[in-house]
Amino acid sequence: MKFLTLSQRLTLVFTLLLLLCGALSSWMQIRSGNEYSQGVIQRLSGNLATQIASTYPLIGPDGVNTAAIKTVFDQTMAVNPSVEVYLLDTQGRIIADAAPAGHIKQRIINVKPINRLLNGGSMPIYGDDPRDLGNQKVFSAATLNIHGKPAGYLYVVLQGEDYNALANDAHFRLLLVATFRSMALVLIFGLLAGSLAFRWVTRPVRRLTQQVGGLDQDGMSAVQALANTPFPTHRRDEVALLQSAFITLAQRISGQWEQLSQQDRQRREFIANISHDLRTPLTSLHGYLETLSVKAESLTQEERRRYLHIALLQSSKVGQLAQALFELARLEYGVVTPRKEAFALGDLVQDVYQKFELSLETRRQRLTVDMPMGMPLVNADVSMMERVLTNLIDNAIRHTPDGGTIELRLWRQQGQVMVQLNDSGPGIPQELKPNLFERPSILANAQRHVGGLGLMIVRRILQLHDSDITLLDSAKGACFRFAIPLAGEGNGRLAGKILGE
Repeated sequence: MKFLTLSQRLTLVFTLLLLLCGALSSWMQIRSGNEYSQGVIQRLSGNLATQIASTYPLIGPDGVNTAAIKTVFDQTMAVNPSVEVYLLDTQGRIIADAAPAGHIKQRIINVKPINRLLNGGSMPIYGDDPRDLGNQKVFSAATLNIHGKPAGYLYVVLQGEDYNALANDAHFRLLLVATFRSMALVLIFGLLAGSLAFRWVTRPVRRLTQQVGGLDQDGMSAVQALANTPFPTHRRDEVALLQSAFITLAQRISGQWEQLSQQDRQRREFIANISHDLRTPLTSLHGYLETLSVKAESLTQEERRRYLHIALLQSSKVGQLAQALFELARLEYGVVTPRKEAFALGDLVQDVYQKFELSLETRRQRLTVDMPMGMPLVNADVSMMERVLTNLIDNAIRHTPDGGTIELRLWRQQGQVMVQLNDSGPGIPQELKPNLFERPSILANAQRHVGGLGLMIVRRILQLHDSDITLLDSAKGACFRFAIPLAGEGNGRLAGKILGE
């Protein structure tokens, strides 16, 4: 069986089932026909024993009438060779018969079927066959009385040995004919069933096998072609379900492939972008240092100080960019895991403000904090949250004009603290908003410093805290919002305080 195809297996199974059904049907027809014929024979010959017993005195007061028995047996079997006549006593023992020597196999007949027949039982009723121990036959019986009392039975087997020989031969021929007919029907219906199975079952299976087999040869093009295949809505069988499962799997693989391809493109753009960002300050740094080295004797003291200052600024940019890249790489590849603890967010805001106090005074900017009293503690990594606030406030200071304002608002909402930062700067161009928190692309070089690595670091930190940052629409400036989970009740020490004035 394991070397056969699916269509061959189905055809073989159908053929075997039809053969079995044909054999059972033939056997049941022969059996039911045999029972019907035996019932008819018993009904037609039911009075045979009674007629014989009433015509001939087989048992008298002096015992068995041997002459009458011989005459009756000879005449009856001469007229109908299929019957066998026996004379029984009241216990069922055979006391007279006309069987050839050696043909009698049992000398005692069960009288219960005889009494059931005499009492009008439902025919056919089968009784013992003295000449065959394994079979029972239909019979006719009559009670023999002496002075009104039962003295024995006249027992006539209606289908004797001669009948059995003829019947067995006829049954064999009938069974042989029925078998040939069944085989012919099986052959016809087996071929029909095989063709239908090949049409309805194996054809879609072979088509699906070809599609799946092509995935190994044609690669992702075959997977994408299978993913674009419409689902088989016109069929709901197991093959259609299997095909739908393969299409769903191909769609998932195709989607993952697209994500990997997009990530690879973003990685290449990111590397090109960072290379450009590093090349610009390094080129400037190299240029000023080379100028100082070559023209050191001809430069004035003021020019040397200015060149050194510019070189230091470019060197600081390179260091900040390298640090940001290192920090982003550690966050993206799971090297850093947050160490969460309960702390007061107001205290952290105060500490972050102190880092920017000088920059705010220099630019004549003010930072206002709106936070209600009794703000509960939050559960987060303190250093990571400090980095989030530092990046956001630093971006706001750099993009807010001199004399502008930066608003930081905190409030409790549904088991977490909401943090919103809004500045009075020019805001973010509409075309940059969709990809503001993604890796900057070299194709958008003109706007590469809007957002940049700082917002990417912020978003990754918040994602490690099961949160995220959102850019909100604002009438003026940029407005960012994120959430920090609560840890318990506590008191903040800032409430409507204006910082940086």
